[in-house]
Amino acid sequence: MATWQDFEHEAPDLAPAVRARFEAHRHHVLATLRKGGAPRVSGTEVQFIGADLTIGSMPGAVKARDLQRDGRFALHSNPADETMAEGDAKISGTAVEILDEVELSAYVSDLPQPPPGPFHAFRLELTEAVLTTVEGDCLVIRSWRPGEPERTVRRP
Repeated sequence: MATWQDFEHEAPDLAPAVRARFEAHRHHVLATLRKGGAPRVSGTEVQFIGADLTIGSMPGAVKARDLQRDGRFALHSNPADETMAEGDAKISGTAVEILDEVELSAYVSDLPQPPPGPFHAFRLELTEAVLTTVEGDCLVIRSWRPGEPERTVRRP
């Protein structure tokens, strides 16, 4: 697994494009695993803090409980509209709850505004990032996995 910063170092052309998709809109779709193994989708916001991509949650929210039990996730950027003019970004990996008081304090100090009350915070460790765009009549799929070079597939 890799931090966001690792992704930026290993895929310097792809990482900024994926980040732009997550920064273009406030709300995104997070997929987690329920206790029984079925998928659950929830809305979420993301924050880029230091070397990490992070998400927060209200205390006791089902998505937080899912991630505490099994950190595997998939995160889909808000696609904006049907044209996919700027692309469609997806990442997956493992969410790790930030529990260390010093790290949690640093997390809060980097937020635009502190949470209004108790919260959960998770650092997202990446296993894959994908950006899909449309170029003319061609679907272009750019992907990255830690330790591997970026790949591009074109589909007519």
